[in-house]
Amino acid sequence: MRIMKGKSKDPTYHIIQDIRRNGKRSTEIIENLGRASEICAKYNVSDADLWAKEYVQKLREDKQSSNHKVLIPFQTDRFIETDKQLSFNVGYLFLQRIFYQLGLPSICKKIKKKNSFDYDMTEILSRLVYSRILAPSSKLSSYEYSKKLIEQPKFELHQIYRALSVLSENSDYIQAELYKRSKKVTNRSTGVLFYDCTNFFFELEHEDGLKQYGPSKEHRPNPIVQMGLFMDKSGIPLAFCINPGNQSEQLSLKPLELQIMRDFELSKFVVCTDAGLSSDANRKFNNYGERSFITTQSIKKLKTELKEWCLSPEGWELEGNQKKYNISDLEDNEDNRNKIFYKQRYIEGYDEEREISFNQTLIVTYSLKYKNYQKSIREKQVERAKKYLKNPSATDKRSQTDAKRFIKKTTYTTDGEIALKAKYELNEKAIEEEARYDGFYAVCTNLDDDPADIAKINHDRWEIEESFRIMKTEFEARPVYLQRDDRIEAHFLTCFIALMIYRILEKQLENKYTCNELIKTMRNMNMRRIDDYGYIPCYTRTKLTDSLHDNACIRTDHELSTPKTMAGIIRRTKGL
Repeated sequence: MRIMKGKSKDPTYHIIQDIRRNGKRSTEIIENLGRASEICAKYNVSDADLWAKEYVQKLREDKQSSNHKVLIPFQTDRFIETDKQLSFNVGYLFLQRIFYQLGLPSICKKIKKKNSFDYDMTEILSRLVYSRILAPSSKLSSYEYSKKLIEQPKFELHQIYRALSVLSENSDYIQAELYKRSKKVTNRSTGVLFYDCTNFFFELEHEDGLKQYGPSKEHRPNPIVQMGLFMDKSGIPLAFCINPGNQSEQLSLKPLELQIMRDFELSKFVVCTDAGLSSDANRKFNNYGERSFITTQSIKKLKTELKEWCLSPEGWELEGNQKKYNISDLEDNEDNRNKIFYKQRYIEGYDEEREISFNQTLIVTYSLKYKNYQKSIREKQVERAKKYLKNPSATDKRSQTDAKRFIKKTTYTTDGEIALKAKYELNEKAIEEEARYDGFYAVCTNLDDDPADIAKINHDRWEIEESFRIMKTEFEARPVYLQRDDRIEAHFLTCFIALMIYRILEKQLENKYTCNELIKTMRNMNMRRIDDYGYIPCYTRTKLTDSLHDNACIRTDHELSTPKTMAGIIRRTKGL
């Protein structure tokens, strides 16, 4: 440990120490001592240099004296105290470090200046975020879980619900500030923005406000709300919106995109969406200024002439090769299965509203690997359809991906009369028609980039789908138990912040660990309090825990951490 002193007339003093991270030597700030004038006034000294040297020397001596064997007396006939908490979680400290790096305490302070409330917004928001990742449940359970953290809560349950309303009112401001501050924590690649929608259900039976009946992706008979999410190319969430569950998801893109351009000061980007959001209105909106689009295109919904062109076996190319291929001549071998063939077609159009040209390029890819995958999925569905034939009454309810779509029901005789009993059989024509599309995948774009590059960008959409999966499974963002619309919006704001913090942590750890591994490890990182002696780890030290500690520049895995040491660790996660 040593002193680092600024060069101004009223220099700032810091205590720093050498560390090694990822095999490289670096330094970190242990404690900010303040400016020379502040030190002199606070400690009633005339020489800040001398005081700082004496202070750091005392810290060195304290550290040396703390490195010794400790004998802790236990008695076999003595009971532990009633209702005394002995175990505390420290896994949240790795999340807390990023929470403070993102400047959320500063954001909360600015919100407090505009509003009149006496509770600590930073305390409440941080606990809601930590519990959403480590112990997702209701707000009451989140409050109870916060008592298991090594830093005890300084707020009451009723203050959480009051804070939710304030968070909802400032949601747009928080999202914009998080983006600006996150650029100092991690690289943000906003040249390509991925957008998608999903819905979350409620354990209710009546509609109200945002909670409306709509097409549920879980096929549940409950009211839902719709969430739209923008994510940048680096996999970090950018912005979100909450809409009524009965609203078309295609209408959600433009308002949120306008908010990003206004509050985030972004104007040049490519919006990448799936087929469900690829309306002409959304495409034309991003065919203006410095904005562009890449969107999945359903081949089945194309006009007949374009559909036949897509499925034609002739005229296919490979990246870096001028040769034309006929895909019907391809042998199904390992070499060909790893190739992606493509062809493109320019489509001219016109935007009447803006009175500008609206030209698109239709890019179709073909892959034997993808063809075999789709074929295997359909074969399993056909086998299930055959089983359904044994119970014909169950075949009437079907969805677009249900195996029942391959069952044909005939209610008329060959003479055109109503049959006494409906006839059920495999729809061979439907199976054959669907097989025509195996291996094909299409996108539309107004970019002039190489088709292979377009395909690679579109392929990265899986990360936003994974983000929704994390929120729904690991963070258990559904079902939602809140009633008021403002509290519902605040609930999803905490989910959004939790997702951002988790994604940054995942990126800092170089994506070496799965979501389940990371969360399970932090959830189980508990410390046992031994009276005034300190804390003993109650978890297994692993490569993952070492990675967490190295990334955060703290250690909670010593055999014993004194209360003073633990207080220092907590301060460092807050950058104090």
